[in-house]
Amino acid sequence: MRRFSWIAFVLPLLVFLSIIAWHSGAVPAAAQSAQPARLAPVSKTSTSSSVAAAAPTVAPAGTEFYVAQRGDSIPAVAHRLLPQTSYLTSSELSDAIHQANSNLHGVFLRAGQQIIVPGVLPAPIAEKTIAVPRDFEVRAIYLTGLMAGSDHGLRIIRHWREVGGNAVVFDIKDSDGSVNIPFENPLIGSHHTPIRDLPKFVHFLHEQNMHAIARVAIFRDEKLVLAHPELAVKSRRTGQPWRENGKLVWTDPSQPKVQAYDIALAKRAAEAGVDEVQFDYVRFPAEGDQKDASFLFQKEHPDWQRSDVIVSFLKTAYGELHPTGVLLSLDVFGVMAWQRQVDLSHTGQDIPRMAKYCDVLSPMIYPSHFFGMDGIAHPGDAPEHFIGESMDRFEKITQGSGVVIRPWLQAFGWRTKTYSPQYIETQVLTAKNKGGIGFLFWNANNDYSKPYTAMPEMRAAKGKYFRGDELTGEVRAAAATQRAKIALLK
Repeated sequence: MRRFSWIAFVLPLLVFLSIIAWHSGAVPAAAQSAQPARLAPVSKTSTSSSVAAAAPTVAPAGTEFYVAQRGDSIPAVAHRLLPQTSYLTSSELSDAIHQANSNLHGVFLRAGQQIIVPGVLPAPIAEKTIAVPRDFEVRAIYLTGLMAGSDHGLRIIRHWREVGGNAVVFDIKDSDGSVNIPFENPLIGSHHTPIRDLPKFVHFLHEQNMHAIARVAIFRDEKLVLAHPELAVKSRRTGQPWRENGKLVWTDPSQPKVQAYDIALAKRAAEAGVDEVQFDYVRFPAEGDQKDASFLFQKEHPDWQRSDVIVSFLKTAYGELHPTGVLLSLDVFGVMAWQRQVDLSHTGQDIPRMAKYCDVLSPMIYPSHFFGMDGIAHPGDAPEHFIGESMDRFEKITQGSGVVIRPWLQAFGWRTKTYSPQYIETQVLTAKNKGGIGFLFWNANNDYSKPYTAMPEMRAAKGKYFRGDELTGEVRAAAATQRAKIALLK
C-alpha cells in the first residue's frame, strides 16, 4: 500500500516537470545536436522565446535568419553557411554577420538565438566567360590556388586592381598535381579544394573588372602518378615508373587517359566562367636519364617524335576548348626561342607548330634563368638583353601564325642584385617594344611589392609601358568578330 502511495505522488510530479521543461525549450542536448544547420526562409517570422524582443520578425532583403544550436559560434556558422552566400571566405562572412547583428558580442551563440545572415544567394552563381580578343592586353599576377582562396589572396587581387592590373592567373592544378577546385573524375578521389566555388570566385574577379586565367599544370603531376603508376613514364631498365633525378613526378604525355583528364579539368574551368585556360608543363621531362625513359607513343606511333605528341594533344584540346569562348594560352620555356635541337628533342616544344593550336604563347623569359648563355656571367642583371633577344626570336619563329606573345616576367630577386621597381619597368618596356602584348608577373610566394610600386608609375606614362586595355563593350564586340574569323579558318 505504501509503494502505491509513493507512485501516485511521483508520477504527477514527473508529468508536471516535463510540461515545464517542454514550454521552457529545454530540449535534450542530444536532440539539439542532431538538428542540421539551417537558414529560415526570408519571410518566416520568429517564434523563439529566447530571441531578444528587439530582434526583427522578418529578415531584411538579401538576408535570412539562422537559429543557433547548442555549441554554435559565429566562425562555425560562417563555415557551414558559406556556400549559400555571396562571400568567398568564412572570415568575410563572419565579419558580415557581426555587422548585420549589432547586438552580438564575442563569437559564441546561445542555443535558440536568432541571427541575421547577410548575402544569401537565391541560387548558386552560374558565371559566364567574358570573351576577349587574343590580343587583349593582359596585365596579370600569379596566385597559387591556396592563396587565391584565402583572405590574403583577395586583398592581393584588390590591390593589384588598384595599381592598374586587369587580370589574375590562378592555379586550378599545380605542378604537384594538386587540384584546387571541386572536380569529379575517375582518376581523382576526394581532395582539398582551396577554391571551394569556382564560379563564385570568377564572379568576384569579373566584379573587379578583371580577366580570369585558370592555370593547369599538365603533364608534371606527382599526385596522379603516385595514385596511378600505370600512367607514369616507364623505365626501360626496370619497367617501373621512371624518375626524374630521383623524383616520381611525370605522367606519360602520350597516355590517352592523362590527356583526357587534363582536358576535362580545363573544360570544367571553362564551364565555371573563366576567360582563359593556361597550360603549363605542356611538355616532356627535360632532365634526368633521358635514354632510360620510355613512352607509350614509341610503341603505338614508332615514327613520331615527342613534338608530334604535344602538337596532337594541343590540337585536340584547342578543338574542345575554343567553342566554349575561352582563350587558350601556353607557357613555354624561354630557351625554346633558340630552337636548339637538344631542347626540342627533350621537351617536345616545337614553337611554330604549337602556335597553330593556341591563342597566346607565354614564354618564361626570366633573365636569371639564362645562365650560361650569350657569354653573360650574370644574366639576372641583364634583363634588357635577355628579354629583348627572347622576344625577337619568338616573334620571328611565330611570324604569320597570328599567335600573341605575352611573356612571363621576373617578379623575384633570385640570382640578381638589381631587382627593384626599375627592374620591373625595364622588363615591361623591353617586352612591349619587341612586340609583346601584355605581361604576366611570376613570384612563387605571391609577393608583388616591387610591381605594386612600379605599376602606378608605368600607368602614369600614358602608353609608354602598356596600352591600358580594360574589359569594355568594345573589347567584347571585337572578340566576337575575331572568333568568327578564326572559325572560318578551321
